[in-house]
Amino acid sequence: MGDVAAKIKIMPESVDTDLAELKEKLKSAIPAGAELHGDIVEDPIAFGLKALIVTLIVNDQEGGTEAVEEAFAKIPGAENVQVLEAYRI
Repeated sequence: MGDVAAKIKIMPESVDTDLAELKEKLKSAIPAGAELHGDIVEDPIAFGLKALIVTLIVNDQEGGTEAVEEAFAKIPGAENVQVLEAYRI
């Protein structure tokens, strides 16, 4: 088995969501078998709304990024979680 690099986009609930706090919650919610790769990046969307882009290295196992997606979706302040890219490294 190898590893998979995944780029995941998290949309906050509103422009009023504290992104610094959301970033810390995302970092603490990363499940076993996954690790943060680099910083969490803010991506401007429109009208002051910014998405967060998280790059992770996850084990190449059945389910892939599902555990991470589920963990991120449960965080208060996270509206939507979407995998942008995933590739084997």
